[in-house]
Amino acid sequence: MISKLQKTIRPVWAVRGLHKSAVEVLRRPAPEDTVTASFGKFISEVKPQHLSSVVLHRSKRMVLDSIGVGVIGSTTNVFELALQHCQHMYAPDDISSVYGRRGTRLSPTLAAFVNGVATHSMDFDDTWHPATHPSGAVLPAVLALSDMMSANSKPSGLDFLLAFNIGIEIQGRLMRFSNEAHNIPKRFHPPSVVGTMGSAAACARLLSLDPSQCSHALAIATSLSGAPMANAATQSKPLHIGNASRLGLEAALLASRGLEASSLVLDAVTGVAGFNAFYEDYVPQPLELSNDDGHMFLLEEQDMGFKRFPAHLGMHWVADAAASVHKILVGFGPGTVSPAQVQDILLRVPKSKYINRPFPDSEHEARHSFQFNACSALLDGEVTVQSFTPAALRRPDLLALLSRVRMEHPQDNPANFNSMYGEVQVTLVGGDILKGHCDTFYGHWRNPLTNESLRKKFRNNAGAVLPSEKVERLIDVVEELDRLGDCRALLSQLQ
Repeated sequence: MISKLQKTIRPVWAVRGLHKSAVEVLRRPAPEDTVTASFGKFISEVKPQHLSSVVLHRSKRMVLDSIGVGVIGSTTNVFELALQHCQHMYAPDDISSVYGRRGTRLSPTLAAFVNGVATHSMDFDDTWHPATHPSGAVLPAVLALSDMMSANSKPSGLDFLLAFNIGIEIQGRLMRFSNEAHNIPKRFHPPSVVGTMGSAAACARLLSLDPSQCSHALAIATSLSGAPMANAATQSKPLHIGNASRLGLEAALLASRGLEASSLVLDAVTGVAGFNAFYEDYVPQPLELSNDDGHMFLLEEQDMGFKRFPAHLGMHWVADAAASVHKILVGFGPGTVSPAQVQDILLRVPKSKYINRPFPDSEHEARHSFQFNACSALLDGEVTVQSFTPAALRRPDLLALLSRVRMEHPQDNPANFNSMYGEVQVTLVGGDILKGHCDTFYGHWRNPLTNESLRKKFRNNAGAVLPSEKVERLIDVVEELDRLGDCRALLSQLQ
């Protein structure tokens, strides 16, 4: 009976009238041929010598700035809530340092979480193009994991920077696979997507995982990614960065224990969503590593944007445009700007719903309001950390100016940080019209902060919490980081 059945069984391709070669193209690709595998290989095998002097310089600026905004972020209410949650809900595990809290330690994953929250709590952290906040998702995880390592196995300063740069590189590569990702986001908050992947990549490298494990770390991280834009301008938005840092670290640790996930998560597989679930026009390409030490990191091609005040990046265009009008206005009168002078304020900005907030009710909404930041700069000549205090939000003069704001969205002003502009047109009571226009604010990647300006920002931020000698030592340690035998000098300053 069995032999009779065997005679009647034919291959499926023959039964359906298909040529055998038509079926063979559906074979699973060899692991080494996939986009996912190429990323894993890059993470595991890229060398410190691939880091050019430009990349080292720019990434050390990112590390310094990120620590500074994290330290001042440790003074915020949302950070305090996150820290209390971790201290009260989880068993103590005193391993990794917490920004701005001497003597406070948490488990590595929880330290990565609260330090990530601190970094984004004021929306003061760096921004790249395509739009994301790359450092806040990676640096807290790399610091926490370094704390976790034994004293005789701490990474060198150069290895620390290599892991950090791998985390930045992976974010940039993934976002460049999508045209949608180049614009101000509407669906997912980018750091909650690519930030988790960057954290996983950086930590996988620091753990010396092999290429397959690195690929699995990315695949695990994909299952831990994503947060909606609806929570922008709320206290929950900083949690996106905290979770990206924490969950990326967890993904790498799980991969190090042997947990496996999809080997095609970064590939475009028809009918099965992987990373392309986050970007509908996602078209991935392998990440090739040159054999001649000639790999160019994206950070060399695309510099970083650093904010001068703590608000959504788009606010910096309207603030600079409004500040230029302020300068003219104070020349008309007693050296101050009064709402009595102003009849109408017209903002010409990109169309983006979540940063169109005519009358913000909280500091988080104010940080995401074209209207608030334009009026603050028009009134004061600048926007600062103090602009977002409860008292500043309730100023009668500010509220009066807000009531006179209109907005237009010109067709030539796209919601894209690389090509948008901000324009402020003020009509005075007497009929005169003043205009301020900003194409590229100071701090944008096309017009980066000088080292002097970046260090001034760091001193102001870190100095709000730390003694001045520790602030200066941190500046020196970060500058020397690529030349340090291990990173304990940096870790000790953060304790």
